[in-house]
This record gives sequence, structure tokens and C-alpha cells, in this order.
Amino acid sequence: MPVHRRRFRIEEAISGDIQLPPEVDAEVGPMHREIMNELRAIRAQMAVSRPTSGVAETIGEAASREVAEAHVLLETYRAQIEQCEKLKVELDLIYDAITRTKREIAVLHGKSFNGEEMAKVNGELGAVVGGTEEATQQILEAAESIDNAATALSKVNSPDQQKLLSEEIQERVVSIFEACNFQDLTGQRIKKVMNTMKFIENHITVMMDIWGGVDAIKSHAPAIVDAREGDAKLLNGPKLEGDVGHASQDDIDALFD
Repeated sequence: MPVHRRRFRIEEAISGDIQLPPEVDAEVGPMHREIMNELRAIRAQMAVSRPTSGVAETIGEAASREVAEAHVLLETYRAQIEQCEKLKVELDLIYDAITRTKREIAVLHGKSFNGEEMAKVNGELGAVVGGTEEATQQILEAAESIDNAATALSKVNSPDQQKLLSEEIQERVVSIFEACNFQDLTGQRIKKVMNTMKFIENHITVMMDIWGGVDAIKSHAPAIVDAREGDAKLLNGPKLEGDVGHASQDDIDALFD
């Protein structure tokens, strides 16, 4: 025989099947109403807190969207970090190039461009000019004396005078040979200057290689403008072997034909 469970009034009140009696005992009424209000509030809160399937799906989509945005942001940060690493490498290369250039400039300043070394170079070049002028003057004087002695020799008939003039000519020839020794001293002095110039050239070449080589430097070189005027513009100095743009002696002779 089935047992019928008694349904209490509180259960009916919670489920909303029955209404509370409008009138209750004065002693238990307020407490009863307060309890029933709290139970109704709990039931309403429980009903609201249970999410429906649509709400669950919305929360899932929002979570997926946030994850996707986080991945995109992470990839952006990763790309920025890679760019920063490349920039650091380039800055390190520039720093190294500047350091090496400073070192080369310091070497040039210490061994080539300071007052002592440049004064020495200027002194060597001055000695070359002075020695060349002195030797040239001595050779010209000896040649003039030889010419005078030869002219006098052709006019005298005395053997003694002819002998004296011959000895004078020989002495002047010896003095010319002695004066030609300037070439050896001049060569040594010019060699010192050339060594200094080669030292400077080598270090300048190293600095140019540091910054990309000669071609890279040429791209930054300003245009060469010849500011000379008048006759100064026509003075190009002696021609070197293989120089172009100079008139040869044959070209000059052809103008008078």
C-alpha cells in the first residue's frame, strides 16, 4: 500500500502553490513573515544564479575572444622584441665602428698630426728645397766658370796659361760632381716625408673601410669645384707619367708648323 507523504505548508509556500494566510497569530506573525520573506529571497536568488545555455555560450565566446586577443598581443610584443634585438645589433656595430675610428684618429694625432712630427716633415721639405737651390746655384756658377775658362783657353797660346785654365776647368767639373750629391740627401729626406704620408694614408684607408669602403665614402663627398681664375687656372704643374689632359711636346711643336 503506497504511503502518502504529508506535504508541509512551508514547501507549498516555497514552490508558490499556496498563498500565506492573510491573518496569523499576533505572536508568531512577524517572525513567520520574516522567515517566509527570507525563503522567497533565497529562492529568487537561486533562480537567477542558475545560468541558461545561452548565457553559458556567451561566456565561452567571450573567453575565446579574449584568448585570441591575448595571442595577437603576444605576437605583437614578440615582433617588437625582435625589432629591438636587431636595432641593438646595429647600434653595437655603429658603436664598434666609432670606437675603432677614434682609435685610428688617436694614432694619427699622436704620431702624425702633432706639432713635433709635422714640424719634422716641414723641416725635411724645407731642407730639400734649400739643398736643391744651393746645389743648383753651385752647378750654375761652375758651368759659367767652365765656359769662361774654355773661351780664354781658345785665345791663349802660352802653355802655362793653357795649363792653368785646364786645371780650373777640371776643378769646376769636380765641384759640379760634388754639387750633384744633393740628390742623395734629397732622396733620403723625401723618403722620410713619403713614409709619413704613407702612414697617414694607411690609417685613413682603415677608417674608410670601417665606414663601408672608398665607394661608400665617395657617395658623401662634395662636388669638386675649381675656384681658380685667370692664369692660375692654367697652372697645373709638371706632368707625371701617365697623366691625361696635358699637352705633349709634340702637340706644342705642331702649333708652330
